[in-house]
Amino acid sequence: MKKIWQLWLATALAAILLTACGQEKAETVDSKTTETEVGQEASQFPLTIKDVTDNEITLEEAPKAIVSMIPSNTEILYALGLEEEVVGVSDYDNFPEEVASKEKIGGQEFNVEKIISLNPDLVLAHESGLGVGDAGIKQLRDAGLNVYVVKSAVSFDEVYDTMATIGQATGKIKEAEEMVQTMKDEVATIQEKASTIETKKKVFAEISPAPEIYTAGNNTFMNEMIEILNAENIASDLEGWIMMDPEEIVKRNPDVILTTYGNYVPDAAEQVLTREGFGTVTAVKNKAVIDVDGDTTSRQGPRLTEGLLELAKAIHPEVFSE
Repeated sequence: MKKIWQLWLATALAAILLTACGQEKAETVDSKTTETEVGQEASQFPLTIKDVTDNEITLEEAPKAIVSMIPSNTEILYALGLEEEVVGVSDYDNFPEEVASKEKIGGQEFNVEKIISLNPDLVLAHESGLGVGDAGIKQLRDAGLNVYVVKSAVSFDEVYDTMATIGQATGKIKEAEEMVQTMKDEVATIQEKASTIETKKKVFAEISPAPEIYTAGNNTFMNEMIEILNAENIASDLEGWIMMDPEEIVKRNPDVILTTYGNYVPDAAEQVLTREGFGTVTAVKNKAVIDVDGDTTSRQGPRLTEGLLELAKAIHPEVFSE
């Protein structure tokens, strides 16, 4: 389920509460504070921040060497202008192209010794890797490394908070604020255009192919994006990432089917169009089965608005084709 893992790669850290404690004390950042509050404070070091696991780390200065264990965090770091500070990335990282030259630290089962050898000031882990990665994270912390576990995001607002937090931790507050504002403006523009659509289309997002067909229900990024686009997710009555039987998909009869796995499954859309028993589905009859980029539509980073626009063109080509 490699693709499912990528979709769970979400990254959202809640942002930060700054408690000014005087020059001799480290500044404390609580992950429950809003991105707006973060932007109102200057980035000061030493800085103490608490992650989604309630673990605190203290950064004496802006980190000069960072290991990113998930692609979405890497994309945020590069967008903040921290490409030189990134010394290690996951095996799944593929954007921007420059990450190809960075040291690889493995996937979900990461190489603890490799990470330690890179001597990072900050390791950005992710909530989606907890469980399988618990032992490795403990080893990294026992080795004296600052490991910050980023909260999984399920909305644009949570991504904005993640960006604010990472900007705070790296001394890039202004750059993070600008990145967030750019994304907000882009989302608003797309949403305004979608609001002119009178009839909502029913959409099914197929995250993995048959025989185990997974889709995105409520409290997922895909669901929020479909709603922003003034469409209806046929799985919105379900929670999280769920497997759906083909018979149930046919019963719910989507107007549009989106696949997100074309980068590793050949002819993804064609497989749905020719799937046994799907001949009566409106999306199949109208050939409204479209494969979209699984990275830009799932990674909780600065390219999410690109993914949103791609979804808009797939769901509403009559409005967004220009």
